[in-house]
Amino acid sequence: MGMMAGVLYLTQVQQVDVLGFNLYAIRFLELAGFIRVISRKEFSFSRLNKIDRTLLFFYCYVAIVYSLRSTEGQINVIGLSVDAFLCYFTFRGLIVDLEDFRWFLKSFFILLAPYAALVLIESLTQHNMFSFIGGGIGGWQRGDRFRAVGTFRNPDLLGALGASFLPLYIGMACIKVERKLACLGISLCLMIVWASNSGGPIGAAGMGLVGWALWRERTKMRRVRQWLVGGLVLLALVMKAPVWYLLDRVSSLTGGDGYNRAYLIDVSFQNFGKWWFAGMPITDTVNWFPYSHPLTGGADITNQFISFGLMAGVGAIVLLIVLLSRAFSSLGKALEAVRANSQKPNESEFLLWGLGVLVAIHIITWFGITYYDQFYVVWFMQLAAISSVSTSCIKAVLAERNGAMEELRDGTGYLGPQMHFKTNLP
Repeated sequence: MGMMAGVLYLTQVQQVDVLGFNLYAIRFLELAGFIRVISRKEFSFSRLNKIDRTLLFFYCYVAIVYSLRSTEGQINVIGLSVDAFLCYFTFRGLIVDLEDFRWFLKSFFILLAPYAALVLIESLTQHNMFSFIGGGIGGWQRGDRFRAVGTFRNPDLLGALGASFLPLYIGMACIKVERKLACLGISLCLMIVWASNSGGPIGAAGMGLVGWALWRERTKMRRVRQWLVGGLVLLALVMKAPVWYLLDRVSSLTGGDGYNRAYLIDVSFQNFGKWWFAGMPITDTVNWFPYSHPLTGGADITNQFISFGLMAGVGAIVLLIVLLSRAFSSLGKALEAVRANSQKPNESEFLLWGLGVLVAIHIITWFGITYYDQFYVVWFMQLAAISSVSTSCIKAVLAERNGAMEELRDGTGYLGPQMHFKTNLP
């Protein structure tokens, strides 16, 4: 709650410079949280799972490759890796199991409700209530509606906050005793998405609804993935433009700059030979668009995958995909274990499915923006929750099954075929 309060109610304007490092307010919270977790022994690095190890290797790879290739900006990339390390493992220690995460989702209303009210006021009055601490950079406008930003630096990031929590509160709404509170959470998330007036968050929220619409097909997701891949291949064959220009078609419905997002992917492939091995300086992308970003001196890189590619080459993109794949895999194994232990959907299954939809929402969001301010804390908190919750669910089911086996074990040690249960810990 303390970490998330910092995300919502502080900005990156609060900072001090120490030896070239920009120490934002949120970084002090990261350090304090990490010290607390380590000093209380709430997390042990001797028990890393696949997600933990992949995240460590991924960010170390990015920092090392970038530092070897570039002559400037190393401190910024090292800071990015340190942020990932501190945030993720802090939340791994604070969120131990599903009950911890449920407690957080219910308690988060204390922070989310007033925040949603403040950004709604901003949207209606065009006055940022956080301006006295540096909120409201840019004066964003689209059409005849103002675009709220709250304490973030871009309306898309504000909207992503609401979109990312939406599937979790939908999962809570499936639990009868928490339905009223969860419906309030859904309303707050949609309110934040609306206040941002951004096409990306609207599309991400739509992805959340689509993900939950697939709930009835939850045991047939292999077939769903096959249909999805087949559909993309078919579109690639029949479309005149490359398939990533679907982003342009979608933005015509949700709003936003879908064409620019699609063109960025297109021009990145055209220049693939320049960055595939170890990335390239951002200033060398200045001719990718008719305009350049005033802060970086290069193209406006609004794609998280391409951003990592420009930092450390194709290897970084592959490692990011592996990280996402292992997050999905861990949740899938946890869902399999929970289903094998119960004939009907239970509370654990609802929240695990919501976490899976959440990962899909982040992937959709990354095609339209990079997480370049304190929003990265939200992503690492949710990724840490996936890692902890999936592992704890599998262990709980295995422990319960082992207890049942011990009770039924006869003198021969044979349990019968109906009691054999096998799964792999993520």
